[in-house]
Amino acid sequence: MTVPVVRFTVAGEKAPVTVAPIVGGPGRRYTVVYDGTCNVCGKLVKLLMKWDRDRVLEITPSQAPGLKARFPWIPARAYVESVQVIRTADGRTWQGAGALEELLDALPKGWLLSWLFSIPFARPLAEKFYRWFARNRYNLGCGEHCQVRQLDLDYGDAPEIRP
Repeated sequence: MTVPVVRFTVAGEKAPVTVAPIVGGPGRRYTVVYDGTCNVCGKLVKLLMKWDRDRVLEITPSQAPGLKARFPWIPARAYVESVQVIRTADGRTWQGAGALEELLDALPKGWLLSWLFSIPFARPLAEKFYRWFARNRYNLGCGEHCQVRQLDLDYGDAPEIRP
């Protein structure tokens, strides 16, 4: 049974943001940062949790407090545009289809799928598909709250323009 939820925001009042749980802790080999308000992303996180038998992933929503201080080189807008995968040892960061490829290489039996990226033109096609999916994920089962989300949000990372 599905129950529709209506959220009202009074002018000048911020709507409460539900933050998804953090899986694992700092110190794991990789940190995966995803959009914690997206139901599609949440379902993919559940899949990652099951797949990560060796516990190499820390999975955290982009809305978690302290994320900007922890990864200052990643602009806020990048978290909304695509998943971010950060190798803990050296801070190397992948996003989009590249992040998925790195995750496949890190997870048990991921090589069964990661070889597909070695096919000529597979990486550019995977990136194009990923970007399309990421742009449209709010219309692909995320939920009603995502369908009314502003397309051009201010993430606070743009330089201030003064008249």
